[in-house]
Amino acid sequence: MTADYESIRVARRDGVATIELHRPEALNAWTPQMGREILAALREASADDAVRAILITGAGRAFSAGADVKVPRELTAEGDPDLHTRLRQIYNPIVLEIRRAPKPVIAAVQGAAAGLGFSLALACDLVIAAESAYFLLAFVHIAVMPDGGATFNLPARIGYARAAELAMLGERLPAARALEWGVINAVHPDDELAAAGEALAARLARAPTVALASMKLALGSAALAGLEPHLSLEADLQQRHATTADYAEGVAAFKEKRRPEFRGR
Repeated sequence: MTADYESIRVARRDGVATIELHRPEALNAWTPQMGREILAALREASADDAVRAILITGAGRAFSAGADVKVPRELTAEGDPDLHTRLRQIYNPIVLEIRRAPKPVIAAVQGAAAGLGFSLALACDLVIAAESAYFLLAFVHIAVMPDGGATFNLPARIGYARAAELAMLGERLPAARALEWGVINAVHPDDELAAAGEALAARLARAPTVALASMKLALGSAALAGLEPHLSLEADLQQRHATTADYAEGVAAFKEKRRPEFRGR
């Protein structure tokens, strides 16, 4: 890997490309720049024949707290907050790149995987987590909906009822229950997660890569055909919230660290 990045760290060793989200002071919350860097690193690793597995991790106390709400939103031509352009241009292409990569992509989750951080993990082929990790669709707390493919990938893993519970109630899903529900593949003691992620990625990097690519394609071919239009639907629906009073209240409450008072409009 030759590119220089500011918000991520990329390393390559023995056929494994490790992409580490690296804004630990912000719990690896996403900015547009971070998103562009993740996308560039994924594309480079996906196209590199020497890379046979990709491992995604987070620096510090969290995998990722989701989108950084403190980063101002662009405005549409009508002067409303733009809630869909970043999805279409940056975040959705990341999900598609992971699903189309001809090699396995693993997420190793510590701390919070919230919002887009949860969406990123859900896009990966295998997900392992630390015992203290948790998953959270926090979108409802600012009066928007899950995106980044979460409304596509989560029901596929655990069914409508549990996906609706996580999306609509916005409650934490601890790692142990995530394993029980089938959201993730394994749970490890906190101090063993990094080594477990590296070992799993190394094992996959030693496996027959073309065969793994065929398995990934066959297992996900039906879903992949519907993923891109679904991502577009998510983006369209997300933009509907830009003009609601509840969205304005949700963002204000988040910034002011208080409970929002939603009025349903």
